[in-house]
Amino acid sequence: MPWSPQSTASDAYASGVPRVQRSADVTWTGNVARGSGAISAATGAFAELPYSLASRVERPDGKTSPEELLAAAHAACYAMSLAGELAGAGSPPDRLDVQATVTLDQVEDGSHRIVASELLARARVKELDAETLNRLAASASEGCPFSKLIQASGTVTVNATLEGDSDGD
Repeated sequence: MPWSPQSTASDAYASGVPRVQRSADVTWTGNVARGSGAISAATGAFAELPYSLASRVERPDGKTSPEELLAAAHAACYAMSLAGELAGAGSPPDRLDVQATVTLDQVEDGSHRIVASELLARARVKELDAETLNRLAASASEGCPFSKLIQASGTVTVNATLEGDSDGD
């Protein structure tokens, strides 16, 4: 049975494409300019991460921002996708280090949007050349749901290096 948004969870698992839902809670107090908030994951993985407008557009001062959390989510999702691509090619990684930098910017109509996410990936992989890594890295971005989400309003760029290359350590 093909998966569709109306499928039940058991139908989705039967088709090989599980539906995943995660949630987070936010508490905000005050106005946008001087207020502040706290972000908590329903899983308990993190609790009451502080954020504010200042942490978003000025100095973080130990607080997070929605953009930082998106960057973390994109890096984590991409690392899993790249690990899958590498394993599928017969070269599972010993280690992947991925950094994502998300850019929020004002666009032509005056609103603000995520306009880019740059992924820097360094892979420790046996018996793999840089050309193959770059091909698999591009494929991993295509298979990453967060890359797809970001591409709805911006661009995703990937720069992958093998550990020990002149660009990697």
